[in-house]
Amino acid sequence: MTGHSNPLLEDWHTPWQLPPFEQIKPEHFVPAFNTLFAQHLAEIDALVASDDAPGFANTVAAFDAAGAKLDRVRLTFENLCGSATSPELQAVEREMAPLLAAHDSRVSMHAGFFARLDTVFRKADSLDLNEEERRLLQRIHTDFVRTGAKLEGDARARFAATAQRLANLHTQFSQNVLADESSYQLSLTTEADLAGLPDFLRQATHSAAVERGVDGHIVTLSRSLVVPFLTWSTRRDLRETAWRAWTCRGETPERDNRPLAREILVLRQEQARLLGYNSYADYALADRMAGNASAVYDLLDQVWEPAKASAERERAALVAQAKALDLPTAVEPWDWYYLAEKVRVERFALDDAEVKPYFSLDAMLGAMFDCAGRLFGIEFVEQHGVSLYHPDVRLWEVRRDGKTVGVFLGDNYARPNKQGGAWMHVFRTQKRNGGDAIPIVINNNNFANGGDGPTLLSFDDVRTLFHEFGHGLHGLLSNVSYRRLSGTHVPQDYVELPSQLMENWATVPEVLAKHARHVTTGEPVPAALIERIRASQTFNQGFSTVAYTASTLIDLALHLHDDPASIDIARFEAQEYARLGVPREVGMRHRLPHFGHIFGGSYYAAGYYVYMWAEVLEAEAFEAFEESGNAFDPALAEKLQRYVYSAGDSREQRAAFRAFRGRDPQATPMLRKRGLLPG
Repeated sequence: MTGHSNPLLEDWHTPWQLPPFEQIKPEHFVPAFNTLFAQHLAEIDALVASDDAPGFANTVAAFDAAGAKLDRVRLTFENLCGSATSPELQAVEREMAPLLAAHDSRVSMHAGFFARLDTVFRKADSLDLNEEERRLLQRIHTDFVRTGAKLEGDARARFAATAQRLANLHTQFSQNVLADESSYQLSLTTEADLAGLPDFLRQATHSAAVERGVDGHIVTLSRSLVVPFLTWSTRRDLRETAWRAWTCRGETPERDNRPLAREILVLRQEQARLLGYNSYADYALADRMAGNASAVYDLLDQVWEPAKASAERERAALVAQAKALDLPTAVEPWDWYYLAEKVRVERFALDDAEVKPYFSLDAMLGAMFDCAGRLFGIEFVEQHGVSLYHPDVRLWEVRRDGKTVGVFLGDNYARPNKQGGAWMHVFRTQKRNGGDAIPIVINNNNFANGGDGPTLLSFDDVRTLFHEFGHGLHGLLSNVSYRRLSGTHVPQDYVELPSQLMENWATVPEVLAKHARHVTTGEPVPAALIERIRASQTFNQGFSTVAYTASTLIDLALHLHDDPASIDIARFEAQEYARLGVPREVGMRHRLPHFGHIFGGSYYAAGYYVYMWAEVLEAEAFEAFEESGNAFDPALAEKLQRYVYSAGDSREQRAAFRAFRGRDPQATPMLRKRGLLPG
């Protein structure tokens, strides 16, 4: 394929320079990448060939601006692979994974460029650099060192080879999980199979069947269908079937991820030792806020035993509930959601079947846009008739004072060709270096489509929606000069602060009173119901905290292990369960064979703890608004935007948080929020 016929290599004359989705085909990516790899390396070679002495502008800033065309194609590719894949695109993904890793290695091990970069780094104190420029120099230099720039000879070649192999393994791991999710369906063929399911869930299971071209009702392995089914189905046998399929993703005989996981661990350990670290956890944590494993354990140790004690109290309540209902009192994992919902209804007079009609997807989108407007002075104006990659996707132009400052895409429904979970990504990053660029941000969720009726959300779904929107705002409100420092390009244990913080506005009474309206009657959610929702927020937190923290502790143990080649993934998981005392009825939020956070890529490897680390920050941050008595306090909102949502990585994170809050964070507000403090 010649370059001029490839839409990925042409100028994009589309609204906001979106990718020309209708023209892009899987076969366009390989030739486009090959061309853009060469162009990117040529740009770097040209920097090295300069006769001018290395300086900030001609080395650091110039490197940050290089590879812009490659970046836009790579982001398009990543988004389509996650949100709208196909067998053809997955084949390209497998082919490109090692090639992308090889290109990254050629860049990060470019000896000529690193020599120039290192020269600038060593004379930084003599240069007249502002805070953001100094930060960019430090971050890019660290990036190079951490990806092998100082290695020599065989070690250099071996590091690059492990990076390519890891890229292959990460891709295969993720594709195996997606294949297990997309191939499974539990058919509900009779009225007895639907017993206990409220109307909205019956509609969702029917919509899932229509999506897959089958009659009747099905349960897929999307969390947005499995968890509601486990919550309401009175058919204990079907709950067990669904639970086993859901928790066994990634270990089906034809797609067993456990050997892949072990090889990933071995290669990560090898990389870490090549760079002088004892373990991969030591390597990963060195470039995060935590700094080392001890700091992570200091946090988790405050949580683990109180969480287990809370989960045991919750289990006792479930046993009592089962006895009252004349159900088996030996609570199994597939019973927990069902019995917990019964206890929740009894304790808080709160039934999701009653709650959900007040929380339609459209209403909650309006709520989060309203919050962003009141906090940050931006408005979201939906645009129609724009060519996107799937009919589910919606687009909003983001404006401030009549000026376009970003583009926001929402892709909210589960599909067989879409990876599970919820995430934010970008098609374009905000920056000014090399020309101004407004961000194009996308939020992905996997809600069950309401079909012909409105899509109704559980309150957990609402929190997820606001969570991902927090990430989205982190990208949309970015206000920095350099691409490397823009938006969510921050340490992993800080990146969850803007997202988890935004969840708090989902429970602000005035927000719910305005936007949570019954889909049939239009009546606002009763104030008493809002208070019951807020009062229930610590309910079942023992279960949730144990499931999350177990996954975190086992992630750390895996990446601290000094001989990962000896690890049997199944046995290791079982041994750690026993050592930690993980309650059998609770288990892990993500079992290892489908733990995509740590095996589908390296971003969260030895780092699943980051959600709780960031929760300490966000609980402290929102407490400032609570202390002011105004969830939309203008002075706090301005500081929040300046130091958190707009700062990217232009300022060291502890300093940025201190500038907003006026003090360093403490764990107490987080523990109180989770209901884990004594008394």
